[in-house]
Amino acid sequence: MKKLTFAQAISEALAEEMRRDDSVVLLGLEQGRGGAAFGATEGLYAEFGDARIFDTPISEYGYTGICVGAAATGLRPVCEIQFNDWMTIASDQLVNQAAFMRYMYGGRIQVPMVVRTNCGGYRSTAAQHSKMLESWFAFIPGLKVVHPSTPADAKGLLKAAIRDNNPVIMFEHKQLYDTVGEVSEDPDCIVPIGRCDVKRAGRDVSIITYSYATHLALEAAEKLSGRGIDVEVVDLRTIKPMDVEGVLSSVRKTGRVLCLQETWLTCSVMSEVAALVAENAMDALKKPPVRLGAKECPNPYSAALEHYMLPSVESICAAVEGLMR
Repeated sequence: MKKLTFAQAISEALAEEMRRDDSVVLLGLEQGRGGAAFGATEGLYAEFGDARIFDTPISEYGYTGICVGAAATGLRPVCEIQFNDWMTIASDQLVNQAAFMRYMYGGRIQVPMVVRTNCGGYRSTAAQHSKMLESWFAFIPGLKVVHPSTPADAKGLLKAAIRDNNPVIMFEHKQLYDTVGEVSEDPDCIVPIGRCDVKRAGRDVSIITYSYATHLALEAAEKLSGRGIDVEVVDLRTIKPMDVEGVLSSVRKTGRVLCLQETWLTCSVMSEVAALVAENAMDALKKPPVRLGAKECPNPYSAALEHYMLPSVESICAAVEGLMR
């Protein structure tokens, strides 16, 4: 094991997979000498050059389409869309083409591509650079969606995504790139897609969450432990396919569940989690499921307003204490 930042773990995963498999190529903005906006591909161009790494124009629709075609004809492209807010521009290529081609061609065509994209608030980047669009793409059959919260999960899930024969979208929260954690040095160590992880065991309340909100949940759990409340924190890691049994196992143990996410709750990932819990574990619940997410408005530029809009350690603590009453 060694310590890496979240960004370094992504870079290492890409390097290892590119050395292992010549069909893995990178496309996107600033993928060349610049090393991308958040440094997650830094140093790769020096090793692999412009035969494997393609620095594209600002045309998400165009280079995402190139990736779909490349994947369908034998390559394993990893496409970086610099901000997930701009995935709306490439949504036709992902939603109508990549997701459905394998089905529509009766399995004769596979689309083994990965889309990496960053997301999230808490940085005063305003409404057009702060969204979390994972529920949009998890809605579509044929797409897999992963959302790691630690360097180890980022590396392991990205390697699993590159080796998968289906299109996978990996969302990376901007607040996580500089976080540091232990990462395996084994180049074949992967994190299976579709398996959640209990980041903190507890007996009183389950917090089901993912991405940067996992860290907020863990901080809240430590505060609540001083108040006599033992919180279990379950990190989904994969939004689709979701580890339903992993979620239900935790809820059945504690009998109380807070469904926590950073973004809006309408038609959301945590709306799905709450419904699954209600359908499958109602007999184990001591209280109805509670959801906590962002207020229904665009992310403000003002840091104070954004803090008010988004979940916080304080609001998580209050929600858990409400479940214990």
